[in-house]
Amino acid sequence: MSKIGNVPKPRLSFWQIWNMSFGFLGIQFGWALQMANMGAIYEYLGAKPDKIPMLFLAAPLTGLLVQPIVGYMSDHTWHPILGRRRPYFLVGAILSTIALILMPQSSTLWMAAGLLWIMDTSINVSMEPFRAFVTDKLPDEQRTRGFATQSVFIALGSIVASALPWMMAHWFNVHNQLVAGTIPATVRYSFYIGAFAFISAVLYTIITTNEYPPADLTERQKTKEERKGFGAGAKEIVHSIITMPKRMQQLALVQFFTWPGLFLMWFYYSPAVARNVFGALSEKDELYTKGIEFAGLTLSFYNVVAFVFALCFLPYIASKLGRKYTHMLCLIAGAIGLISVGFVHQPNMLYLSMTGVGIAWASILSMPYAMLGGCLPENKIGIYMGIFNFFIVLPEILASLFFGWIMSHLLNNDRLLAVEVGGGLMVIAALLTLLVNDNN
Repeated sequence: MSKIGNVPKPRLSFWQIWNMSFGFLGIQFGWALQMANMGAIYEYLGAKPDKIPMLFLAAPLTGLLVQPIVGYMSDHTWHPILGRRRPYFLVGAILSTIALILMPQSSTLWMAAGLLWIMDTSINVSMEPFRAFVTDKLPDEQRTRGFATQSVFIALGSIVASALPWMMAHWFNVHNQLVAGTIPATVRYSFYIGAFAFISAVLYTIITTNEYPPADLTERQKTKEERKGFGAGAKEIVHSIITMPKRMQQLALVQFFTWPGLFLMWFYYSPAVARNVFGALSEKDELYTKGIEFAGLTLSFYNVVAFVFALCFLPYIASKLGRKYTHMLCLIAGAIGLISVGFVHQPNMLYLSMTGVGIAWASILSMPYAMLGGCLPENKIGIYMGIFNFFIVLPEILASLFFGWIMSHLLNNDRLLAVEVGGGLMVIAALLTLLVNDNN
């Protein structure tokens, strides 16, 4: 049973769970804007398809270090006003907001890549403590609902953020000047709106949600003093990796094969739609911009599916089938969606493909974390959530290092085929889910 000291954690109301999860709406604005637009931004600035994965490399390499460190620090933080996790929400939100404002002003590839590095690092500073926040606040029987609510806000943020460039063009009549080496106005304004949404949503959660203090602040302060120093922190992180709970090891393997499918979609889906479905000949072609905007609309749609599925169906299905079988079926739906993209010739058919991706996305954002929470020691939730995200970051690093070679030597720079490869990896992840022991 989940406890605060020796007292069981109280069940929270719908609105309490809503408030504590609302900040993820802003975090996802930042994340979705970069995932939907960075591949195209790099091409606008002159990048070739086989070079794009390398331009995403700095951010995950930094995340590999930042995530467990932030988790460790938040486990050992207690601020009398902001508490344990909320100081990191605030710092990450401020830095991410600045990066979102600067990103669309990039004039060179390396400026854009550097700002992506800063943005991704800052988003992780806010995001990782949010995962621990749910486990801190909720008893085990409410964690599926808590992470599903996070999925709702993640999906809602992605719906709006992914469609923003299209909305700028079609609802607000923002006109793009197609000048080589520049980022279109629709993308620039979308990033500015995303910056405002990020800081506003995170501040809402900070203001409306409190945190449970440690049972004995004096003892906690003593422990903090004993562990002070870089060496102590590094030692605890390494020890935590070595003594990782068995269920966490099983889930890590699932994550390791799940996320490459998503990264390949984010790397190549939008340019693939522009070139292979809309028939654009280059990034200077007007059809290219139209294709990128339509791809953003379909990415927004998969988040609509994720929003509805997480809100209305996912907790119910998990209560009937169990969390691991629910997650397996959702991953299979996502794999079918990604593989089917290669057979689409009419743009509107992409909505059907993205339906499967949306079902998988709702589960990816909630089920692994819900299964993980019940096997972690209460005083090390932050550090283990950070370590768990190694298995999101490592596939991104491997894709950034090696998939460029695969694109140029094996896939003939076929962007659609790269998306289909991601679907195949998701099939493997679905099968590995069967190995997870989800018994508390």
